Amino acid sequence: MQPSEPLVILQRDGAIATLILNRPGSMNALDIPTAQALLACCTELAADESVRAVVLKGAGKVFGVGGDLSSLRTDSAATAMTLIAPLHASIRLLTSMNAPVIACLHGTVAGGSLSLAMACDLAIAADDTRFNLAYVNVAASCDLSGSWHLPRLVGLRNAMAIALLGDTFDAAEALRLGLLNRIVPAAELASATTALAQRLGDGPTQAIGRMKRLLRQSLDNTLSSQLDLERDSFRDSAGTADFAEALDAFFSKRRPTFVGH
Repeated sequence: MQPSEPLVILQRDGAIATLILNRPGSMNALDIPTAQALLACCTELAADESVRAVVLKGAGKVFGVGGDLSSLRTDSAATAMTLIAPLHASIRLLTSMNAPVIACLHGTVAGGSLSLAMACDLAIAADDTRFNLAYVNVAASCDLSGSWHLPRLVGLRNAMAIALLGDTFDAAEALRLGLLNRIVPAAELASATTALAQRLGDGPTQAIGRMKRLLRQSLDNTLSSQLDLERDSFRDSAGTADFAEALDAFFSKRRPTFVGH
């Protein structure tokens, strides 16, 4: 008997890590074993300071259709709690790690898979991708940070329409709303994502991580408290090798070579 493939594949290419949701036969629906596998991979990445950019993608024809509804038909509330816990832990790790996380989206992005994509720092999609938050269509409310990220990305009124109506919309609309950073022809998705990941992976990783956290905290802080955080973060950045390299490169009129610390 051939060993089964992992439910989440973790690949490394130098400083770039790729997480692949790997249930293509089930349209990458998120069940409990997949959620646990994702958490194991995210835990590994969060502990590895050599990781300088992360790509999250789905195997097969779609990025993902959200939670595996078939697994929720028995003891629904208890199963949901067991499913959600590792997924929420994964989101906490992805959003707090220094490495920027890029959602690479294609096919269908629905339900919890859309929430997961919104939790990434940047998102790029094939131009034929379709989106639907979908929770209301199965009489559920959001999980996987959907209710936190959606209004921050698209504004409250647009968030209400997306969440309460449960309509499907295309990549152009997702870009217009602010759910995506860019769309590309489907044939160029892989190369465009790789180029973006490499650009970020060559950057000053600790500074990027501090910027991620400042931006995520800003909407919940007063101006005064945010100013304090900015001051402390800049101070910490100024003590890094990358900061010293950036200044030397600036005055030497050359491109800096960052090492990530």
